[in-house]
Amino acid sequence: VDLGVPVDRLEQVKRRLAQVRGLVRSLEEPSVYVPTSTGLIEANFLGLDPRIRHASETYVLEDPDLPLMVFGPLGLLRPGPVVEVEGLRVPLPRAADLVAEKLLTDRTDEKGARDLLVVAGMLIIATPIDFDEMVGVAAGLPVESRHAICSALTVLSLMEGHAGMPDPAPIRETVRYLLSRIEAIP
Repeated sequence: VDLGVPVDRLEQVKRRLAQVRGLVRSLEEPSVYVPTSTGLIEANFLGLDPRIRHASETYVLEDPDLPLMVFGPLGLLRPGPVVEVEGLRVPLPRAADLVAEKLLTDRTDEKGARDLLVVAGMLIIATPIDFDEMVGVAAGLPVESRHAICSALTVLSLMEGHAGMPDPAPIRETVRYLLSRIEAIP
């Protein structure tokens, strides 16, 4: 699971992480904690810096205990709903922000395809308010970022399904609708 850490809260996260049992720091990736037993999942910590938003703005927040990769599009994420899973409250980002981040983050090969299929899954359950927010997020971005979003949506509209991932075929019309709204932004 990817966990976004606001860069100004790194020390708080490190204190809490020290209390977590069953996860240890990966030898290969210092910002990843891996389970020591079955039934737990890997935690990948990423930095959130709201001061940066452009895909090219990326840096490493050096820290001896928990270094973070900070990617520009992650700065778009704002707090959304909180869900409870087995007694654990998990804050989620706003849907529109996560869609924009997934569409703007330049990933290649299988990871890039999976990110676009995650967007397909989000569009399947999106509400009219979510679509309005997606257009609003896009309107607040530089023109080149809006073009990148449109390019990624175009790729999504042409994709085939992958096993275990949302099928993009049923949402092709939805993708075209969102694409037309974003392209209409002055």
